[in-house]
Amino acid sequence: MNLEAISAPVVLALYRTVVGFLFACHGAATLFGVLGGPHGPAPAVGQWPGWWAAIIQLAGGLLVALGAGTRPAAVICSGSMAYAYFVQHQPHALFPIQNGGELAALFCWAFLLIAALGPGTWSANTLIRPTTAVAPRREEVSRPDS
Repeated sequence: MNLEAISAPVVLALYRTVVGFLFACHGAATLFGVLGGPHGPAPAVGQWPGWWAAIIQLAGGLLVALGAGTRPAAVICSGSMAYAYFVQHQPHALFPIQNGGELAALFCWAFLLIAALGPGTWSANTLIRPTTAVAPRREEVSRPDS
């Protein structure tokens, strides 16, 4: 077994935890005015899209950070950021650096990666079902000989 096969699930778990935590902080800042936010008035309960986006950020970010329902939560988080980018940012300019959509684009792709790769090793999913939540090691995946 090589070092990459051992470290990849651990690095993925750390990546998932940090991205989920940062996303949850963004939602908490918007909803509760903590952690230096929101940038403007907090959205009213049920207000579209701000309040719903903040709920997705807080709940989805916590689920991803904990590794509970990681893939579905990450897909929803990714989709919400794609919506935010194309509806709120992209109409103002073509490139994210011009339209202020860097965070939306980064979070969108980060969550898409997490949805595709799964939670990694340290997650609530692995505590509940340890055999299904961890991606197979490279040696276990069948590949044609080169």
